[in-house]
Amino acid sequence: VKLVESGGGLVQAGGSLRLSCAASGTSFKINAMAWHRQVPGNQRELVATITSGGVTQYADSVKGRFTISRDNAKSTVYLQMNSLKPEDTAVYYCFAEEFVPGTLPGSGYQYDYWGQGTQVTVSS
Repeated sequence: VKLVESGGGLVQAGGSLRLSCAASGTSFKINAMAWHRQVPGNQRELVATITSGGVTQYADSVKGRFTISRDNAKSTVYLQMNSLKPEDTAVYYCFAEEFVPGTLPGSGYQYDYWGQGTQVTVSS
């Protein structure tokens, strides 16, 4: 599975950006998708997740400002970021879980994939 992100860039505080991540290279089901972010020297942190059924979760730091969504037909996940703050500056990574059915009924394997990252910079 290949994940290709787009939409990062430079924006002033209070502005908005929309990130996109398209998954390709698989005919199996993509379960959860998510966005993480990382600042150099810090651990990668979870920003938001969304299941294949559309259930979402957010980090407390972005609740009310960011919205994650997905288009299952296009295997694409989005992150709408509003009211951006300088502390949102980071490299944002897309994440996807692929489920490959096994030979026994109800069995299968989960594979995790990451995108290459896209830089988001918020100036004060």
